[in-house]
Amino acid sequence: MLLNYIWVAFFLIGILVGVMRVFASGDATLFSEMGEALLGTATTAFEISLGLAGILTLWQGLLTVAEKSGLVARFAKRSAPFFGVLFPSLPKGAPVLGTMLMNFSANLLGLDNAATPLGLQTMKELQALNPNKERASDAMIMFLAINASGLTLIPITIIMFRYQLGSASPADIFLPILLATGASTLTAILLVAWKQRINLAKWPFLLPLGLFIALVVGLSILAKGADKEQLTSYSSAISNVVLLGAVALFIGCGLWAKRNVYEDFIEGAKGGFQTAVTIIPYIVAILVAVALFRASGAMEWLTMGVSWLVGSVGLDTAWVDALPTILMKPLSGSGARGLMIDTMSTYGTDSFVGRLACIVQGTTDTTFYVLALYYGSVAITKTRYTLGVSLFADAVGAVTAVFLAYAFYG
Repeated sequence: MLLNYIWVAFFLIGILVGVMRVFASGDATLFSEMGEALLGTATTAFEISLGLAGILTLWQGLLTVAEKSGLVARFAKRSAPFFGVLFPSLPKGAPVLGTMLMNFSANLLGLDNAATPLGLQTMKELQALNPNKERASDAMIMFLAINASGLTLIPITIIMFRYQLGSASPADIFLPILLATGASTLTAILLVAWKQRINLAKWPFLLPLGLFIALVVGLSILAKGADKEQLTSYSSAISNVVLLGAVALFIGCGLWAKRNVYEDFIEGAKGGFQTAVTIIPYIVAILVAVALFRASGAMEWLTMGVSWLVGSVGLDTAWVDALPTILMKPLSGSGARGLMIDTMSTYGTDSFVGRLACIVQGTTDTTFYVLALYYGSVAITKTRYTLGVSLFADAVGAVTAVFLAYAFYG
C-alpha cells in the first residue's frame, strides 16, 4: 500500500511542480520536456526489460542445470544453519536456500547480471512455499531487505567508471563502500529480525558476521599497501573468474550427474523469458514516475531546499551536491548511475563530492526497482513493511557514506 501512495505522489508532485514553474516563467516548453520524459522513459523501461530477457534466459537456464544436477540441494544443506537463523519460517534443507545463497554470493561479488535471475528464481521458490499468494511472507521480506541493502564486496562497475573518467586512484572508494554497505545490510537484517522476533544471538549467524568483520579489517590493511591500479585489475579479474567458474561448475555438475544438460538448460531458459515478460509493467510503472519527478524540476527544488536547511544550522554543505545521487539511488539504478557520472564530470572524479557520489552508488541497491521487480515477478501486491525497512536501511547507508567520505577525503 505504501508503494502505491509513493508512486502516485511522484506523478502528482511532478505535475504540480511543473505547472508552478510554467506559470512562474511563462515558458510552456517544460510541458514538452515532461511529456518527452514520460513517453521516452516508458520506451526505455521496455527496452530494459527486453535486455533483461536475454540475461534471465541465460541464467535461469544455467540455474535449472544446477538444480537438476543436485548442486542447489547441496548448497542448501551446507548453508542451512546460517539461513536457519535468518529464515526460521522456511523448512530445513529447502532447495530455495541454495538458490538464495548463490544470489547473495553474486551480489557480494558485484555480479549483478547473475544476481538478478538468481533472485527472481528465489522469489518463485519462496512463493511456492507462501500460503498467501498475494501477501509477502516473512522469508520474502528478509530476502528482499538484504537484497535492497546492496551488500557488495567488489564494486567493479563503479571502479571502471572512475577509471574511464580519469581518476588517479579509481579503486580508492573500495573500502568506504564496503563499510557503508555493511552498515546498510546489518541495519536491514536487525530491523527485520526485530519485526519478526528472530533471535540472532546464535553461532551460525555470529560466526559469519565475525568473519566479515575480519575480512573488512584485512582488506583495510591490504588496500593501504597495494597499488590502486593493481587492486582494480585484481578485483575485475576475480569477478570474471567467479562468473565463468559458476558457469563451469553448473555445467560440470550436470555432466557428473549424467543429465542431458542441453535439455535442462532449454527448460529453464523458457521460464526465464516468461518471467521477463511478466515484469515489464512493473518496471515501466516505477521508471516513468521517477522520470516525471526529475523532469519537472522537483528533484532540483528538493536539493536546493536541503542545502539551505543544512547551511542555516551551520553545518557543512559540501555533501549536498551529492544529494541527487543519494535521493535517486533507491528509485532508479540507471538514474543514480547517470547522476553519479554527472557529479564526477562536473566536480571532478577525485573530488570530495565525486567520491561521495560513488560511495553512495555502491552502498545500497535500487530499492523501488528491486521491490517492484521481485514482487512483480510473483504477483505479490501486499508487501507489508518491506519498503519501510529497506528505505530506513538505505538512509543509514547514505548517512554512513557521508561520514566516511569526510573521514577518508574531507
